[in-house]
Amino acid sequence: MTKKATKPEEIGQLFLKYLNEGDLNALMSLYEEDAVLSDQAGHLLRGHEQIRSFYEILISQKISFNPGIQSIPLVHGDLALTSTKIPNGDITAEVARKQADGSWRWVLDQPSVKAGRAI
Repeated sequence: MTKKATKPEEIGQLFLKYLNEGDLNALMSLYEEDAVLSDQAGHLLRGHEQIRSFYEILISQKISFNPGIQSIPLVHGDLALTSTKIPNGDITAEVARKQADGSWRWVLDQPSVKAGRAI
């Protein structure tokens, strides 16, 4: 059974675990059905189908991803802003939403903001 994130900061930890294990279904469980992800080229991928296709390609490359330094989430009610400084110096930014069952899932995911670059 796939573990759910019970706190916003757990999403990033589970994401890294599932990505490195190549567990696409578990990885997708961390996103809301209509989530939006920005890929490396800045294209917006909308919904599970497009996001799944993106991660299928990434997982097929069999790259091992290392943990970064996770910031303390900024939480307001059922929303949370999460971010991590990844080993290459880039920073991630995500918005998570608390689900009816108490778990947290990402609704917006910007996996790589270049450090020092305005967005």
